[in-house]
Amino acid sequence: MNIPVKKIFKSVQQKKGYQIVLLLSIVVLYSAYKVFDDHPRVWSSYRGNSETNAYSPLKEINKSNVQNLEVAWQFGPQPTAAPAAGGRFGGQASQSNPIVIDGVMYSILSRKVYAVNSTTGEQVWEFDPAANALTGAVAMRGVCYWEKGDDKRILTTVGPNLIAINAKTGELIKTFGVDGKVDMRVGLIPGADANAIRDVSSSSPGVVCGDLIIMGSRVDENYGASPGHIRAYNTITGKLTWTFHTIPHPGEYGYETWPKDAWKEFGGVNDWAGLSVDKKRNMVFIATGGTSYDFYGVDRPGSNLFADCVVALDARTGKRKWHFQTIHHDLWDWDLTSPPNLITITKNGRKIDAVAQLSKSGFIFVLDRVTGKSLFPIKETPVPKSDIPGEKTWPTQPIPVLPKSFSRQAITEADISNFSQAAHDSSVRLFRKLRYEGLFTPPSVKGTFHSPGSNGGADWGGGSFDPTTNIMYIKSNEAPEIIRMQKIENRVTNQSDFEIGKTIYTNYCIGCHGASKGGDEFNYPSLINIQKKLTDEQIIAKIKVGGGKMPGFADAIKGKEAAILAYLTGVDNKTYVTAQSGNAPAVPGQKVKYTNVVAYQALRDMNRKPFITPPWGTLSAVNLATGKYIFKVTAGNEPNFQKPGEPETGSTGNAGAVATAGGIVFLGGGADHKLRAYDSKTGKVIWETTLPGGQNATPSVYQGTDGREYVAVSIGSDKDHPSGSIITFRLKK
Repeated sequence: MNIPVKKIFKSVQQKKGYQIVLLLSIVVLYSAYKVFDDHPRVWSSYRGNSETNAYSPLKEINKSNVQNLEVAWQFGPQPTAAPAAGGRFGGQASQSNPIVIDGVMYSILSRKVYAVNSTTGEQVWEFDPAANALTGAVAMRGVCYWEKGDDKRILTTVGPNLIAINAKTGELIKTFGVDGKVDMRVGLIPGADANAIRDVSSSSPGVVCGDLIIMGSRVDENYGASPGHIRAYNTITGKLTWTFHTIPHPGEYGYETWPKDAWKEFGGVNDWAGLSVDKKRNMVFIATGGTSYDFYGVDRPGSNLFADCVVALDARTGKRKWHFQTIHHDLWDWDLTSPPNLITITKNGRKIDAVAQLSKSGFIFVLDRVTGKSLFPIKETPVPKSDIPGEKTWPTQPIPVLPKSFSRQAITEADISNFSQAAHDSSVRLFRKLRYEGLFTPPSVKGTFHSPGSNGGADWGGGSFDPTTNIMYIKSNEAPEIIRMQKIENRVTNQSDFEIGKTIYTNYCIGCHGASKGGDEFNYPSLINIQKKLTDEQIIAKIKVGGGKMPGFADAIKGKEAAILAYLTGVDNKTYVTAQSGNAPAVPGQKVKYTNVVAYQALRDMNRKPFITPPWGTLSAVNLATGKYIFKVTAGNEPNFQKPGEPETGSTGNAGAVATAGGIVFLGGGADHKLRAYDSKTGKVIWETTLPGGQNATPSVYQGTDGREYVAVSIGSDKDHPSGSIITFRLKK
């Protein structure tokens, strides 16, 4: 739409009698033009906009015609090589949330960055990190866009490097940083060599504010992890502009909530799920995870700021404005897993700018955006004490009065699944043996029933907020776990490579891949017969670097590569060496540590079926002005576990919902590979389609250059697209 504004003004000057009418007409037309002109940038940032609200104002697709959706196009490049270092193309491809700028879609597939015509699906360019001497995982969930005049850039990460790509050509911008890259390890730890700092990358994109890109990071979750400080870099030069220490240094706010040398000794406290920006106020909002190590805090007494916090920073300087801690002294791996939603609610006729933060525990914290004060009462509630020697659990935890939890928090024997009498009886016996005193039951040696688990509640898909109704839509997971703590002792004995490898696997791998190595294919791949899929070199590279949900374990296997290979491949070469073990006297003076030997794995019954009754996934709608729920419905299905004649089960998954002005909520990400459209008022499913591949990504809803509304979603590999693909839908003509 091209309105000749200057020509109209000249006409007005010649016909003065019509000036007022014509001026009013120009205002109306120009306003309409701007609304239309903004539509191509409806989804110009990760999760829709810099406020990360995953909401689309488009309404061409609505409740009356959503049944007429059809596939518009599917883009999926053919791989030029086998998956790198054990990576599964589909798993990584299915997490990216595409952005659209002026008719071009930018996204990530199979460890490459692509620009695609958003209306036709035709490739514009491909950026291959390997061709630019860049190694490591690409930020899986999306990219950032920045422009100034004709300078248009895509900013993303490859391994520890932040890079800038020419948005028009797909070429690395060599003037950014050093030869086009900025090593995010540089300066992270005072005095440390960057190459000696381990496992720093980014699974989610940063945010752009002015000429700065502000970055969170993904770091290891084990002992010795790197700190997760927030850093801002100049988008043109790559120069580091400011750093906010999430583990405070001496003299900084919050330093007293840790032991005095914690800033040297501890890692984690990182924002790995994404950030949000209030550009009007020049404020950036971060949501942090817990401290590494996740489940043991004897050596870090205190509330541990800024772990598990929503923190508001001055986007220009990185100075703290306010913070709110959702968990004190976290021992449960209850990271804040989604970006803060910057929302505006209408309450008693007054508009209030706020921040809504979802959590794994199932709570929603609704905070004033300027002050950080909660808009609903929060009670510091007494919680159980730890029985781990020396562990000082924080005596209280903050629990909102409203809104109530969107996830099950109290589990009884009535909630235990009953796929068979034998399985049910076995699960009941296990449940009775575990320590369980409700929410915030601390980790224990005997085993703690942990619900919601570390993969429960809200995941990185986050919430979708409709500003016209005050309603937030939340996908929640029901995935309890066991936390079973075991002391790590630095003992010396003679063991075979196979035995050493088994110990490493038990300490670091069994929680996700299981005792049988069979994994959970939707989330964790099977390692059975892995030597038939990957070379020894690829196996070791994967373990060291990590990828997907898996952190890197370079330090854990250093000098023991042959041992872990022996155990994973099942080849016991009977090579005995002097090694670390738990079967000999402890080395004097060692520092006591504990590890959760079954970490991060959803609890199953004796037949590997869900431990609790469905639903295992839900979609909730809550009015954030009142704190009241509008509906809560089952979301997704696990057909393998659905009993004949019974309702759909719901399914765990990472994807988030997207609400639109058309009265629709789009959500996928379940084990059944279905994308569904829900009525935003009732939660009723009004359309669904089975996708050709698995989906872990939040959909994108945008307007093409043809003026039509599209729904795009990244999916994993299928027979025709082994590298994963992006599939889009639009209404039939």
